[in-house]
Amino acid sequence: MHTRIDETIAQVTGSAKVGNLYVNRNMVGAVVGVQPFGGEGLSGTGPKAGGPLYLYRLLSSRPQDAVGVTFARQDAERPLDAQLKTLLEKPLQALQQWAAGRPELQALCQQYSEQAQSGTQRLLPGPTGERNTLTLMPRERVLCVADNEQDALIQLAAVLAVGCEVLWPDSALQRDLAKKLPREVSERIRFAKAEQLPGQAFDAVIYHGDSDQLRELCEQVAARDGAIVSVQGFARGETNLLLERLYIERSLSVNTAAAGGNASLMTIG
Repeated sequence: MHTRIDETIAQVTGSAKVGNLYVNRNMVGAVVGVQPFGGEGLSGTGPKAGGPLYLYRLLSSRPQDAVGVTFARQDAERPLDAQLKTLLEKPLQALQQWAAGRPELQALCQQYSEQAQSGTQRLLPGPTGERNTLTLMPRERVLCVADNEQDALIQLAAVLAVGCEVLWPDSALQRDLAKKLPREVSERIRFAKAEQLPGQAFDAVIYHGDSDQLRELCEQVAARDGAIVSVQGFARGETNLLLERLYIERSLSVNTAAAGGNASLMTIG
């Protein structure tokens, strides 16, 4: 995009569903750590190549707080904007208050709240005359599959911590649980019949249960048209959900030195 008007930049970045947006600069020549790329829609499941989450996607195991430690180190050097995070977590706070008689769930809500990075914007390093930011946003809807209330609540807490909507199978277990939940939480839940789930709109999956059923679910998700959907599978009772798999990363690179919006920049290799 080429424009000299800040309001236009804000309008486009606020409505465009794209992972990378370049303003007044060439789109070729992304630098690792400065303009992370890919990882959304047909560009992959994420995280972005060259971004702060990329290394953790390559590890088979890691400390539970590893991502938070990495971001805390960066935040000590560069400014952090977390205003949106506070708004996104209101349903999680309602769930935490509702769980007054469930200390394990309350503690889990607090843990996920501290780990969640959705709704944050960080300034990335870059050359003089260029402003690069990375914004972490929630995915729109997460399919959550569990056969008991404990795991359903674990999944619910994780998804609400990030700020996504929840898609539940339309079963007696989930319907009865939804009736118990506070309004702020139940408003974030959608239902679909089991046979209709593969055709529903969702962009991530969390599953608790047996490995055979997980394999079947993965096959159904893989057969869908469109973007690849990431599936997290866990044994019953596990709480080590990877919240970063529920983020969408938005990279914005603005050539602040080209206030006039020189269209010839698009052709520079």
